[in-house]
Amino acid sequence: MERDFLSVSGLTRHIKRVIDDEPFLQNVWIRAEISNFKKHSRGHMYFTLKDDHSRIQSVMFAGNNRYLKFLPENGMNVLVRGDVSVYEPYGQYQFYAKEMQPDGIGNLYLAYEELKKKLSARGYFEEERKKTIPVVPVSIAVITSRTGAAVRDILTTIKRRFPFVRITLLPVLVQGPHAAPSIARAIQQAGEAGGFDVMIIGRGGGSIEELWAFNEEEVAEAIFRSSVPIISAVGHETDITISDFVADLRAPTPTAAAELAVPDHRELRERVTQLKLRLTRYTTERIQATKDRLDRINQSYAFRYPGKLVEQKEQELDRLIELLQKETKRLLIRKKETFQYTNKALQQFHPKNRVAEEKQTFEATKDRFSKAMLSYQKEKQQAFQTLLYKLDVLSPLRMMERGYSLAYKGENELIKHADQVDKGESLHIQLQDGRLYCEVTGQDDTGIEKVERGDRDE
Repeated sequence: MERDFLSVSGLTRHIKRVIDDEPFLQNVWIRAEISNFKKHSRGHMYFTLKDDHSRIQSVMFAGNNRYLKFLPENGMNVLVRGDVSVYEPYGQYQFYAKEMQPDGIGNLYLAYEELKKKLSARGYFEEERKKTIPVVPVSIAVITSRTGAAVRDILTTIKRRFPFVRITLLPVLVQGPHAAPSIARAIQQAGEAGGFDVMIIGRGGGSIEELWAFNEEEVAEAIFRSSVPIISAVGHETDITISDFVADLRAPTPTAAAELAVPDHRELRERVTQLKLRLTRYTTERIQATKDRLDRINQSYAFRYPGKLVEQKEQELDRLIELLQKETKRLLIRKKETFQYTNKALQQFHPKNRVAEEKQTFEATKDRFSKAMLSYQKEKQQAFQTLLYKLDVLSPLRMMERGYSLAYKGENELIKHADQVDKGESLHIQLQDGRLYCEVTGQDDTGIEKVERGDRDE
């Protein structure tokens, strides 16, 4: 009998599908402790979530862990949200984390973010208000626990690098409910005591609860109001507290704080030696340059022959005076010519002269107009007389004076031809001095002989 066999990958793929389709295993929250934590170079985090009885392999990819406010560590209790699935190549089920919070201190993180936002709005983190750390301090105040590893690292590093500085330890509580007032009071006392060039406050690494004193507003206020520059050195490099933001300089570790507070005396000596050499070389070069310049001056003509130089200058002065006189004279002549030309032009265009010229022009125009008007009037009078003569010659009255008359019929119809009237028709004849009323008694067509001009006997 033949039997069906599943492949390992087929079986694993089926299990993965079953798990992925189970709603209870998706988007769940787990409370666990982290172990075997490893952060890959590409940013992915691999770790184990465990409790007293079980453990599960887990991964949090870089796209999800990039916004974490802390770096997970082995032994840290966390709350993790994610999905359960199967990693097929190994046939291993594991937890794919999407979100992570420290277990039990979620409220502390909220308080941390709230205080950070509040102080940032007040300008406590502004770079412009931060004080400069002196390069070579004379006196340093160290504010930390008397028994912690941090004070040992700070003192050892300072003495090794710069044993000449005076160190004053102000022991304080660095964790617990009384730590913040203790730290704030020490900062205030150090400032009031005076004489310190810089302060170092901090402690070694620890959990967020152990470092919490440095996230208190009381400590932040004391740092902000300190007149002495402060270097903050709290925990490890990944531990960033409110004190780090407010301080004038943040050091990743207490040892680094000591290195930032004082210079290395060996490097300082080397630096001084180099500066001395540069100063000596610069001074020697300046002295030599000055000496060379002095030699050039001593070798100059003025120093070697001062009397001749004076004579040359005297001669040059004479030449310049003569040139000045010529130029002055030439300038006066040119100014005088300019004045005369301007005066002449002014006289030519003076308003009084222009008025006289315009007046003469007006009188001449007036005379020409009068003469033209008289000539035109005379011409028109002659033409008028000629017309009167012609009119008089052609006037019917003048012809009547010579014996001519005009015959009318009816209502003043002028009779020009004999056939215009009939026999027995009444007429009236207009004479020079009156009218004659007549009756036509007869008529014929005998007319007056017309004589052309030139045909008449002279």
